Amino acid sequence: MRTLTRKSITSVAALALLSVAGTAGAAVNVQCPGDKDGDAAWNSGGEKAPGQNGAKAPDNTVCKHIIAGDSFVNMSDGNPLYTFGFGEQTGTAPADVIGAGILDAEWPGPTIELDQGDEFYLSLTNVGTVIRPDLFDPHTVHFHGFPNAAAVFDGVPEVSISINMGATLTYYYNIVEPGTYIYHCHVEASEHMEMGMLANLWVRPAQNRLDNGTVFANGFVHSNPDYSARRIEDDPLVGNKYAYNDEDGSTLYDVESGIQVSSFDANFHDASLFVQPLPFANLEANYPMINGRGYPDTLVSGPLPAPTDNTVEIAGHLPGKVTGNPGEVLNNGTPTQTMDAVINVPQGQKLLLRLSNVSIDRFFTLTAQGLKMKIVGTGARQMRGVNGKNLYREVASVNFGGGETHDVIIDTSGVAQGTYFLHSTEVHQMSNLTQLDGGLMTEIVVGPPQ
Repeated sequence: MRTLTRKSITSVAALALLSVAGTAGAAVNVQCPGDKDGDAAWNSGGEKAPGQNGAKAPDNTVCKHIIAGDSFVNMSDGNPLYTFGFGEQTGTAPADVIGAGILDAEWPGPTIELDQGDEFYLSLTNVGTVIRPDLFDPHTVHFHGFPNAAAVFDGVPEVSISINMGATLTYYYNIVEPGTYIYHCHVEASEHMEMGMLANLWVRPAQNRLDNGTVFANGFVHSNPDYSARRIEDDPLVGNKYAYNDEDGSTLYDVESGIQVSSFDANFHDASLFVQPLPFANLEANYPMINGRGYPDTLVSGPLPAPTDNTVEIAGHLPGKVTGNPGEVLNNGTPTQTMDAVINVPQGQKLLLRLSNVSIDRFFTLTAQGLKMKIVGTGARQMRGVNGKNLYREVASVNFGGGETHDVIIDTSGVAQGTYFLHSTEVHQMSNLTQLDGGLMTEIVVGPPQ
């Protein structure tokens, strides 16, 4: 494989910028009730957020703006890989979205957190692929396993709208089913998903918002002293939280964490710098990850530093495989791996793990030695029989394939304080291609009780 030099990558970027010049200065049109300046947020003079007096949107309205584009990410052994992905742009001025979104695709994409009953407006802008200006790929958003009433917003190209480079589409969803979902681009799905166009969607149940003191049929009493603090992401101390509308308190939890397992084919991503690698049947997942990171990067809180070109020979690539300059900062210095993977839970509390497998060619098995796991939901559905009986399973490990999700509760009552490893049960998935750092492992830290 030939190497991109600083000169060549600069030329590529310039060509890509020229390709969107016609739209970069134009308004990016989004639909968000009550939003006057088109940034998909209620943050300017005169704009009314849902719930405010005179607001043009009901209390349950949520707006978000993301981009589809490309970028680089760094593996834990120092190997930079080229990716496609989604990136957060909510609140960005319309005229700045394309410029701000260039080389800003995140891995994984932004986690979307919603409440059952929300009316959700999601705007997607296709900013193009700067590193591959020869590509004019459209993109979509498909909520995998999500009950979508309108085919036009489903994201499958054959029955819905695909978004061309420089264009924006606002999807509308009525959020009716709680659970853990994934979303991804459905255009040339094998390629775009392998390249990184994957992210998580969480829908929290209406049961969270029941009146304080509501008594369930089994005698369980719901606690919600501050009904106004409806959204958990705004106030994590809001009363009882549940994974599903269980009506018995059995999916109650205190702390939640998203665990997205995946794996990249390093050779495929390297080849994608120049061509579309074929056939897809030859994909080999040799960089397993949790939340877009391999161990020990999984233990870093907050975003990882902006990726850099490799400084040592990795997988047969000489130092500086992307630009020809070892250690050169990529993505214009923008961090693109923003999702935490370390898990903290106070002793005595219940931890909800929202597990999703977004690999396109691998099954993974996760275990947490010393901790019991109880699966309460799978495929964004509570595990309950037609007779109303809970079908939860206590397991030592969880096995799941690409596109599958599980909701797992770990009760730390009676568990000693300390560090527990959440990891793959297969040794070869505990490292990356070069058998150096990486692989499917992170820590669950059980701390002092609160």
